[in-house]
Amino acid sequence: MSNAETVLELARSRPVTLGAGRLVCVDGPAGSGKTTLADEVAGLADAPVVHMDDLFEGWGGLPRVGDQLGTLLRPLAEGRAGSYRRWDWRGSRWAEAVLVEPAPLLVLEGVGSGALAHADLVTVLAWVEVPSDLRRQRGLERGGVGVAEHWQEWAAAEQALFTRDRIRERADLVLDGRLGLLGG
Repeated sequence: MSNAETVLELARSRPVTLGAGRLVCVDGPAGSGKTTLADEVAGLADAPVVHMDDLFEGWGGLPRVGDQLGTLLRPLAEGRAGSYRRWDWRGSRWAEAVLVEPAPLLVLEGVGSGALAHADLVTVLAWVEVPSDLRRQRGLERGGVGVAEHWQEWAAAEQALFTRDRIRERADLVLDGRLGLLGG
């Protein structure tokens, strides 16, 4: 069974937590393989994916992302559409508001998706990890030169969040972004 199938099977075996739907959060450090897993889960379930990268106010926005999650997830928990403002990375400014309708399954992907602020709404929290040298290589290949100058600062911010909210320790599944299921 693939990682995505494992995540989806676990989510479907649990009661709804997000209104009439379920919330799968795919968290872990930058470059670990979260987007790949989230896209695979969403493809299997025909579910929408919200990428945390769209919610951060630039490179320094990780500590404030909880505000965005509140306007997205709390309305969905009440059976109403949620929304968030999308960050325009090229323009370095907030762009349009994005409306997310209630769905049987929502996949929330990215650093901080498993934050404690909305833990009561999470059906499954999956943690994805790979060795730090591979994460850095993936991140730099994906993001280019602009990422390199921010990598250390971002890594420190994400580690602070992971430690504070004990995201890996709270995960239902710990997945290797290269190999598959490690434990959980």
